[in-house]
Amino acid sequence: MIELSDMIRELRQQLTSALTDGADEVVRFEVGPVEIEATVAVSREAGADSKVRLWVVDAGANGKYAHAQTQRITVTLSPKAMAGDGSAPQSVLIAGGEVDGER
Repeated sequence: MIELSDMIRELRQQLTSALTDGADEVVRFEVGPVEIEATVAVSREAGADSKVRLWVVDAGANGKYAHAQTQRITVTLSPKAMAGDGSAPQSVLIAGGEVDGER
C-alpha cells in the first residue's frame, strides 16, 4: 500500500515529465480534469497529535484487506501550470511520443 499523497505526488511528477518532454513538439494536448478512483484503507495514529492516513490498496491486495475498513473514493484534480512571476495559472499542454509499454 502507498499513501494517497504519494500517489498524487507521483502523478504530478509524471505529468511534469510529460510536459517537459513535449515542450518543443508541434502537436500538444491540453490536460483536462484528471479523475483518480482508488480503494483506500483508513488508519489513525495513536497519540496527542494523531493523524488520519489514507492508504491506497493495491489491486491484488483487496482480499488481504477484506476485514479492514476500506472506502472507495474518487478525486478530481485540475492541473494548472504556475508561473514563477505570480501571473495567473495556465492550462497544461503535453506532447510527446509513445513510451514502450504505454497504452
